[in-house]
Amino acid sequence: MAKVDRFEDLDIWKLGVSIAVDVYLLCDNEPLKSDWGMKDQIRRAACSISDNIAEGFEYNNNPDFIRYLKYAKGSCGEFRNKITILSLAGKISNETFDTFYSRSFELSSKIKSLIDYLKKFEAAKNTNEKTKLLGNV
Repeated sequence: MAKVDRFEDLDIWKLGVSIAVDVYLLCDNEPLKSDWGMKDQIRRAACSISDNIAEGFEYNNNPDFIRYLKYAKGSCGEFRNKITILSLAGKISNETFDTFYSRSFELSSKIKSLIDYLKKFEAAKNTNEKTKLLGNV
């Protein structure tokens, strides 16, 4: 994987922002427009995904980034829960539900893949550092 210098270059961040923007647009229409509680909660859940990706990246170290990626993945789950509730309550169409569900599930999978990659990278880095230290003893 190539080195990424800005969180804005991460595909997962772009997908998270895209979902959040579409949620904002969805909430501009009834029935969510006048459902202040759910509108606030679903917007927060959607925005939290890209927020956590950006915040974790800015700490500039993999262990912190991994921790915030886990938060972002959790926010994907929270978001899917909210759209499931809205769908079952008849507040969003099946098409809207399917679109948001598949996009957020795809994003969650991509976040998990990045977490796994970073964990392997950190484990290999730590193993190499230990080997170098032991070689000098």
